[in-house]
Amino acid sequence: MEHPQNLQDVFCYCPQCGNGPSPTVPSAVGPFSCAECGFVLYFGPRVAVGALVFDANQRLLFIRRNRDPGKGKLGLPGGFVDPGEGVEEATIREVAEEVSLEVTNLEYLCSAPNIYTYKGISLPVADVFFVCQVKATDHAIPEQHEISECFFAELTSHHIRQMAFSSNQSALEYYLAQGSRGPSSC
Repeated sequence: MEHPQNLQDVFCYCPQCGNGPSPTVPSAVGPFSCAECGFVLYFGPRVAVGALVFDANQRLLFIRRNRDPGKGKLGLPGGFVDPGEGVEEATIREVAEEVSLEVTNLEYLCSAPNIYTYKGISLPVADVFFVCQVKATDHAIPEQHEISECFFAELTSHHIRQMAFSSNQSALEYYLAQGSRGPSSC
């Protein structure tokens, strides 16, 4: 696999006038700027959610990723927020889609920056984490395309080290350090 590229590095043509490729080299965090018409496009992060799903015994739900990035590593149920969707709604939807569980009592935990590489392009992401409870004690059923297994376990540092994303690690470390569910930034 080739080295992932930043979104700014692959975005060459102006969406307003079609001019391209841009003679200016975009910065890693700056906007696309068209030298021809002056159009400026900022590359803000995508918003994603992650759920710390606990059962009645206060065990945390872990998933094992079945595809890259992070194939074979642990993760939390979650994903990108769809247009027109709030972060709470996205959290409920993603948990239902990924592990067929209904959750309740969502409580904001923290947020953390992340980089998600998709088809060779590195996308900046703002991950928002919620703590929640399973609505029923049904067994989680992993969505096989994305997840190879899911299981409930007591949260330990061993699990944290196996997480696919640093933002997930930060959220879990923050949760353990807080001993509560107070809001903050991971």
